[in-house]
Amino acid sequence: MTEKSELLNQLKIDRTRPEPSGLRWWHLVLTAVICIAITAYVVLNFFRIEETVIIREESPVTPASVVESTSSDSNDLITPTPEIEENSAVLNGSGFITARRMATVSAELTGLITEVNVEEGMQVEQGQVLARLDDALANVNLRLAEAQIAVLSARRDSVQANLAEAIRNQKRILDNAFSSEAEKSGALASVEKLTANLASAEADITVAQLDITRQRERLEDHTIRAPFAGVVTVKNAQPGEIVSPASAGGGFTRTGICTIVDMGSLEIEVDVNEAFIGRVNPGQRVRANLDAYPEWDIPASVIAIIPAADRAKATVKVRISIDTKDARVLPDMGVKVAFLKV
Repeated sequence: MTEKSELLNQLKIDRTRPEPSGLRWWHLVLTAVICIAITAYVVLNFFRIEETVIIREESPVTPASVVESTSSDSNDLITPTPEIEENSAVLNGSGFITARRMATVSAELTGLITEVNVEEGMQVEQGQVLARLDDALANVNLRLAEAQIAVLSARRDSVQANLAEAIRNQKRILDNAFSSEAEKSGALASVEKLTANLASAEADITVAQLDITRQRERLEDHTIRAPFAGVVTVKNAQPGEIVSPASAGGGFTRTGICTIVDMGSLEIEVDVNEAFIGRVNPGQRVRANLDAYPEWDIPASVIAIIPAADRAKATVKVRISIDTKDARVLPDMGVKVAFLKV
């Protein structure tokens, strides 16, 4: 039986497919795509090179221009041009925009604010009214001083009339041959007394006039005016609040009406390390770039080197003027500066 089974197994047909030998079909497709890409790249580069050669052949270049271009290129490679050398920076630093004229406007006396005529960003002129305080009491004091001078003026007129009568009486006594020495001395004393009273009345009137001037100044102090032309940057008070030059009224008392900045006085302040202060000179040109506009080169120059060093930071303050006035330059902006080669 075993031999018959082996014979039957040998007569069976093997139906399993053999593994294909060689490359598969997707290998051929991938190879074809790579060949097409390489061919296209070579062809495009060939035409680009050929176009460049044709353009160079068509551009008219004389031998003189070729020599001049070559010589200029060689010089640029050897030494920098004067423009680059002139604008080279010897020191870089950073600072802030500051205003030389900036004031927080307040009143000279304590009072109730009745009117505020400014807002942030408003342009004001010198002497323009910014705010007003309650001046009812000041008006009363002024009228009282004016009434006082009227009283003194009437008193002076009375003394003048009495003095004139005393002078006439003295003249009659002196012209009368029967007048006694007592009458003569009494008339003289009366004239001298009234003369002194008239001088006192005149002095009182002078004092009263000065008091009127003082009361008018006190009344004028209730009107707050701009000390110089500028722009209002901060508004600190509103009508109905109390303003005082000192904070004696408590936390609800304002010490200022507004802050005014003269935009024409803007400049740059930079703290330079004292080890490099020798590279900075008065009048030296500076290139400034605001942090807000880094691509904008602002021409500037050194005004002065403050002759004092900061012991804690080991720096020296340098003032720099801004040669170009522009509305984009604002106080307290950050700025980068480059001190240019002299």
